[in-house]
Amino acid sequence: MKKISLFTFSSIVSIATLLLYNIPFFTYVARNTNESLGGQLFLLASLVVVMLALNFMMTYLTVFLLRMVGRVLLALLSVINATAVYFVFTYSVMIDATTIENVFNTRYSEASAFFSWSLWLFMLLAGVLPALFCLLQPVVIGRAKKMAAYCGTSLAIVLVIALLNISQTLWISQHDTELGGLLQPWSYLANTYRVLSSQHDEQAEEIKLPDATIADNEKAVVVLVIGESARKANFQLYGYERPTNPLLTKQEGLKVYQATSCATYTTAGTKAILEPKNSDDLYEVLPNYAYRTGVDVSWRTSNWGEPPIHIGEYLTNEEVGANFPDQDPSFDGILFAGLRERIASSPKNKVLIILHTSTSHGPKYADKYPKEFEVFKPVAENVEEGEKNIGKLVNAYDNTIIYTDFLLDGLINTLRTMTDWNSAMIFISDHGESLGENKMFMHGLPMRLAPKVQYEIPFLVWTSPNFREYKSTATSADAAAGELPAVLEQHYIFHSVLNLLSIHSPAYNEAYDIFMAPESGRNATPK
Repeated sequence: MKKISLFTFSSIVSIATLLLYNIPFFTYVARNTNESLGGQLFLLASLVVVMLALNFMMTYLTVFLLRMVGRVLLALLSVINATAVYFVFTYSVMIDATTIENVFNTRYSEASAFFSWSLWLFMLLAGVLPALFCLLQPVVIGRAKKMAAYCGTSLAIVLVIALLNISQTLWISQHDTELGGLLQPWSYLANTYRVLSSQHDEQAEEIKLPDATIADNEKAVVVLVIGESARKANFQLYGYERPTNPLLTKQEGLKVYQATSCATYTTAGTKAILEPKNSDDLYEVLPNYAYRTGVDVSWRTSNWGEPPIHIGEYLTNEEVGANFPDQDPSFDGILFAGLRERIASSPKNKVLIILHTSTSHGPKYADKYPKEFEVFKPVAENVEEGEKNIGKLVNAYDNTIIYTDFLLDGLINTLRTMTDWNSAMIFISDHGESLGENKMFMHGLPMRLAPKVQYEIPFLVWTSPNFREYKSTATSADAAAGELPAVLEQHYIFHSVLNLLSIHSPAYNEAYDIFMAPESGRNATPK
């Protein structure tokens, strides 16, 4: 193989990076600038020059300073670039801090669902082959003077272009999230640093809430079901034309609330459900607080991404399944197994059970329910197939809602028969889901950009007779005293559960409680 100069090598890598990995970036710019055709062309040309200069400079410096180690890094970036742009093309995502957090909180079992022949082929052609070039192509490194001259010239070009486009500063600042999320490899490099830096700065221990007490000895159980990617739009209970809730629509006493999530991804959505107020800080979450107060708390999960849970009983679906070998632990029904016996055998009078499900999580919706719940057919096996036939994708997703309907109906029926307990079932989703609307799929967009299907969520509540009195719902956002707003959010869960379990706490906020406070709880201090 003939040797080439480091200048030529860096030029090839820079051009390849632009052509192979940054077409979505330039497409976004072309579609969203308000410039005239001439201004648009000038902006696009300027960005091309800036990208070429920056990539050239970074490639030159990396190989010059790190030699073979630098070439290995470039090869690795080629593979990651290919993977990133594949997901940008296929799922219309942006590689922002939220996406990086999701990657860090994704298990292999979920990530493997994205593996497909088209992904492997794309990675081979756009990632592995460029990586082999970076590793195997002989390069003449050259002298430090040339390195200084080339890199200095590149930097000067970038500065000149930036000055010529100073009028675009406002437009760029308005679109910085989108531009940064589509620019490879800078999107994931910068956002990985941001996420790791944020995690490093987080307090190692959650902020403790004020000590609380349990007000009475009445037997009460709350089962909180945290849904995954369940969107309000596909629930029959909210007016969806399909019969996705054939059982819950017949349940007496079921309350249906309009609600929105605080985020469009699992970690933030689950945190919001469990925390007392919206905060970037990590406060003591509901299960930890209830457990420390003296409540019997059990967490069962087929999911992940929740805040740190510090209780006596934390069980994965596999661990629950070990006690019920006749049931398939790959479906969320396993989380509901034996709940009657678990509640009845509790040594305490206050029980909180949290079921963290994964029923409607993509990309393989059709794998999330037993086949007897495949009411709507035909189904898409994954989102990639569903892109070509949205109807099949919606069929598969709607079947997950039918399965959710079955599980929640069975839970309510179980609690209804436990007449020696005051009982409540609460179902709320962590976020919603896109199913091809505006060519968007799944979830995870920043809230200011997300379509409403990614944050409008179901919020369902059932209580046993005479357990608690519900507040009325206002007809407008301006709720009167003693009324709930027309649309609720996820922090209502924390305070409502405190009420149901008769927990007196200075952290309790009556305004975020869907129930009227019982007389015995009037001395709780709202905060």
